[in-house]
Amino acid sequence: MSELVTGDAVVLGLRPARLPSRALAVLVDLVLAWTVYVVLSLVLLTATSSLDTAALAAVQVALFLLVLVGGPIAVETLSHGRSPGKAACGLRVLRDDGGPVRFRHSLVRGALGVVEIQLSFGVIACTASLVSARGRRLGDVFAGTLVVRERVPAARAVRVPPPPPALVGRFRGVDLSRVPDGLWLAVRQFLTRAGQLDAAVAESMARRLAADVAACTGAPVPPEVPAGAYLAGVVAERQERDARRAFGAGPGHDGWPAAAEARGVAREATPKGPPVTGFAPPAGERPGSAAVFTPAPGAGSGTAGGAEVAPEPRTGFVPPS
Repeated sequence: MSELVTGDAVVLGLRPARLPSRALAVLVDLVLAWTVYVVLSLVLLTATSSLDTAALAAVQVALFLLVLVGGPIAVETLSHGRSPGKAACGLRVLRDDGGPVRFRHSLVRGALGVVEIQLSFGVIACTASLVSARGRRLGDVFAGTLVVRERVPAARAVRVPPPPPALVGRFRGVDLSRVPDGLWLAVRQFLTRAGQLDAAVAESMARRLAADVAACTGAPVPPEVPAGAYLAGVVAERQERDARRAFGAGPGHDGWPAAAEARGVAREATPKGPPVTGFAPPAGERPGSAAVFTPAPGAGSGTAGGAEVAPEPRTGFVPPS
């Protein structure tokens, strides 16, 4: 990560481009430039075949300067540091302060690039990039520029560790609406990085953050609950409330915390009775006739003393005589 400081003293965290990606971008640009140069050379040789040797040499020199030197400079200036090769590789040329490059920057880079890239077959540019801490070649050093990566891999989402099972749903009555977003962000960052900190430092930070959260909610931290576990519990409670507001009656509508279920805390499976294998035909129904069984309202599973009771299987189908 490279720290570029803007004119407003703002530090920009940018990733400098590495040598393989820069070499690939330069190769793409050179292939395009030399293709255009060869095509234009053939056209001009056909059109100026009647000229003498000196005139043909002058035309070739002018074409070389126009296509292989002026072309990359013009493209880089107009595209603000994104040549075709750099655009294909996700790179961009920026100033040292993070701003877009101007014509003078592209002119210095293009003029020195002829020497360190084309005339030396890239040996000077590769050596300078390997020596430089930020992978800059001589053209970047004299122009005050830096090639950075625009497309960076997405950061992996770090999940907040779940609270202990004993604290799941314990903070449902706590008012979390007065906790500012900045404090929530600090708590989440602490929980995701607590394992990387020293034990004493992590405990001190947890107590300070828990005290701040308790001051905003008005509910003190339970004395028997560690500060880190308290923070994990209130974060899980807030996540469940956000999920309920976003999705309505979600996994937590029956009292089971949605945040706990999302983290893989499986609820106990309710025993269910065996499937219905038969039934006695209603009165007045001819034996053997097709009948549709409709359970009475309220039939099926019920509750007894707060526990779910599975329906008893209906067996004993009376076969037709």
